[in-house]
Amino acid sequence: MSDDELEAIRQRKLAELQQEALRRQHEEEQRRQTEMKIQSILRSVLTEDARARLQNIKLVKPELAQAVEYQLVSLAQSGQLRTKITDEQLKNLLAQIQGRKRDTKIRFKRV
Repeated sequence: MSDDELEAIRQRKLAELQQEALRRQHEEEQRRQTEMKIQSILRSVLTEDARARLQNIKLVKPELAQAVEYQLVSLAQSGQLRTKITDEQLKNLLAQIQGRKRDTKIRFKRV
């Protein structure tokens, strides 16, 4: 291979890497904007206590918190929430969502 061919290959590879970096940056920016929009909606539909509880749950069970967030955002966007969700109401919602999951119990029989 000549130096010109090697340089052309390097340039193509560099261009590909730059395109990939731009794509990732764009995706990250979209993810950040979506998260900001979700947090804004949650601030408008949850009381301070309820938001604090949701943040604590997010630390322990992120998938449960995400399910609750999506459900609250969906309800808010469809206009079904008339007042702010209180901590007690959030507890009930969490209980409903957790109740949907099947609990796995292991029983030991001792003989």
